[in-house]
Amino acid sequence: MAITEFSAALKQVCSERGLSEEAVLDTIKTAIVAAYMRDFGGTEETITAAVDGLTGELRVYNAGEDVTPAGFGRIAAQTAKQVILQKIRESEKEAIIKEYTGKIGTIASGHVFRLERGLAVINLGKVQGLMPGAEQIPTENLQLNLRTRVLIKEIREGARGPEIIVSRSDPKFVKELFALEVPEIASDTVKIEAISREPGSRTKIAVSSTEENVDPIGSCVGQKGTRVQAVIAELGTEKIDIVAYNDNTDKFIAASLSPAKVLDVILNKSAKEARVLVPEDQLSLAIGKEGQNVRLAAKLTGWKIDIKTPAQSAEMSKPIESISKSDTGGSLKDAGLSTRTVSSLKAAGITSLEELKAKTLDEVKELKGVGPKAITEIAKLYE
Repeated sequence: MAITEFSAALKQVCSERGLSEEAVLDTIKTAIVAAYMRDFGGTEETITAAVDGLTGELRVYNAGEDVTPAGFGRIAAQTAKQVILQKIRESEKEAIIKEYTGKIGTIASGHVFRLERGLAVINLGKVQGLMPGAEQIPTENLQLNLRTRVLIKEIREGARGPEIIVSRSDPKFVKELFALEVPEIASDTVKIEAISREPGSRTKIAVSSTEENVDPIGSCVGQKGTRVQAVIAELGTEKIDIVAYNDNTDKFIAASLSPAKVLDVILNKSAKEARVLVPEDQLSLAIGKEGQNVRLAAKLTGWKIDIKTPAQSAEMSKPIESISKSDTGGSLKDAGLSTRTVSSLKAAGITSLEELKAKTLDEVKELKGVGPKAITEIAKLYE
């Protein structure tokens, strides 16, 4: 590759790839200095190089003295070619990273290209996305060449430079799937206000509408359930609960526990806790299998939720003086409480049974330093 050819090629490549000639020439100079030092010695402090961008002529200097070796043009041309190719690769990678940075939070389609040590590599066309185990749906069995959709979650720095991280377990993945299926969401007529998810098992979403004549739940479900079923088909066996968002906190909490029916919601705003009363036959449904329904409702609303039947709630609200065991005298120890529980009560300012009598169990739970074991012990006084 002759120098004159290099000059023409430099201009053409920079024009086609959108590279700066100055940046490429600076990189070539650095590479030429390294090549000279490797073959002839010298230090970075004394060795410099100059490249004429018009003619392609190259000279090497040592402390200002021209030391360009005879025939060094061939080495320069090879080095320049390598530098240009490297710049092209870097430029293309930067362009792709920039493109996908703008796609963060959106859904992309691809296929499973490689599986290794729990990591799934997804071919997205121009680039590969990495899906770590934590970003995969636990119940899903990924196979090579499987067509799939993923959420572009983030760009993060890896060992080999920027990496595109994709996800199927992120709650935003479900949100974006609904945006693809529900035109009212795309037009901002319907809004997903909150979402909580346990990937592969169940998701709850709260929706609202900006127009009175548009039913947000009906819009997301679709005629004969077509829209929600399309989302479920992408997620496998995952169940989806769609509830109505409400600015009224107690109504929103009641809706969040769907499909259970709620009798009443009692709020403790300072602690952001809610006691929810449900019929006896709705208790297990409200709590859900292994506590999942109430757990997802708590994540959805941002409130701690305690499910009780009316009978259980009434029992908890009894003052201690109404309990027969409180007649054992003024000593906390005489009431059958352990030394540790007595100590924690005293640290919280309760030094006698008389003072404890004036508290409900709910109030005792709010005492600082009175832990779960102590509460369990004190609660026996209410049985």
